[in-house]
Amino acid sequence: MEIGIVGGGIAGLSVALALHKQGHTLRVYERRAGPSTMGAGVTLWPNATFVLHELGLMEDVGAAGGRPSAVHRKDVAGNSLGGLDIKLLDQIMGFPTYTILRRDLQAILLEHVARAGVPVEFGHRAISIDLDTSGKAVARFQNGKSICPDLIIGADGRMDSVARRFVAGDNMPIYQGFVNWIGVAQGNGALVDKVEIHDFWGSGDRFGCVPIRTDLVYWAAAQARPSPEPIPAADMRKEIMDLFAGWPEPVARLIKATPALSLQLIAVHDLEPLHTWRKSNVLLVGDAAHAPLPTSGQGACQALEDAWHLARCLHGADDCLDEALLHFAAVRGPKTTKLSEQGRMFAHGLFATDPETCRIRNERAKASDRLRDAQAMAEGWSQGLPMASCTETAPADGAGSLYRL
Repeated sequence: MEIGIVGGGIAGLSVALALHKQGHTLRVYERRAGPSTMGAGVTLWPNATFVLHELGLMEDVGAAGGRPSAVHRKDVAGNSLGGLDIKLLDQIMGFPTYTILRRDLQAILLEHVARAGVPVEFGHRAISIDLDTSGKAVARFQNGKSICPDLIIGADGRMDSVARRFVAGDNMPIYQGFVNWIGVAQGNGALVDKVEIHDFWGSGDRFGCVPIRTDLVYWAAAQARPSPEPIPAADMRKEIMDLFAGWPEPVARLIKATPALSLQLIAVHDLEPLHTWRKSNVLLVGDAAHAPLPTSGQGACQALEDAWHLARCLHGADDCLDEALLHFAAVRGPKTTKLSEQGRMFAHGLFATDPETCRIRNERAKASDRLRDAQAMAEGWSQGLPMASCTETAPADGAGSLYRL
């Protein structure tokens, strides 16, 4: 089958690798002029590393990434709000958790795609998808090129997805009331004591830091804001330092160790769940199909899961493509919808500004049980994958969602 993939991010490249193994003829079209350097880092939870193992990427990701052992949550005074035993979660699910810079994960994916002989054409910004006279989709690019393969996979992100507009019409990104400043701190010596995730909760604000090594840490500072159009400050690092002055270490240390030019300010959006992920021979994957908030901790993980599931659905499906695409959406829809809803729910509590709401949130976090939280996460994240879970002992109501980054 001839397949064109619109979008060369995590979703598009992992789909290319998964489908290449089945002998399909693939080509990836990326809007940017070169490999993306956007974003800071990602946490690849065990459901994602299961897929990385299946794609043959685990060794390279392990070499570039870190192995966090725990999540520690604290309030702005440094008081403990509980946490997560990541080693226990990994043991339950049977695969490791890795932290990695987004650019490093992107580079690994690109290297393996090149080894597989799958062409990646940069500088191809899709401007439209429409149907020809036979009812087959044609994707057109800003540079004048057009493609009409057997299958077009839309992996062109959440904010300006041409593929999503074709499939879903006016289903547009929704601002969720907070902004993120993101950065990568690197020091000559250790910036943190251990490779452990730290998450500080305030009132309408949050600071989370995720080590890859003790001297390499990516972080996100967040604040509730009513406007979806934040205006960057003239000195963004000073603005962040002022906003988070007095917060526990390593907050100030990490901000100071981050090059000012590398800081990014993002108004955080997600997307409403879709009733259908395909139209004609166009299928959505990754953020174009389901774009959970960063508070779900599952954006990159679910993009990787899409690749694994799509390869299974398309196996031997050349003569029944419609059925395969419908089955893929039916398999992926419920899980990704639930994760998106959980991400919104967590963000709603996390960025509350009412003192009593914040107090109740913090007390609930402190009272949680680490074993049951790990079991609940394992149950939810392993759904649909042939890996260990703990359905017999985990609560069915999604308890433990406060521990998703």
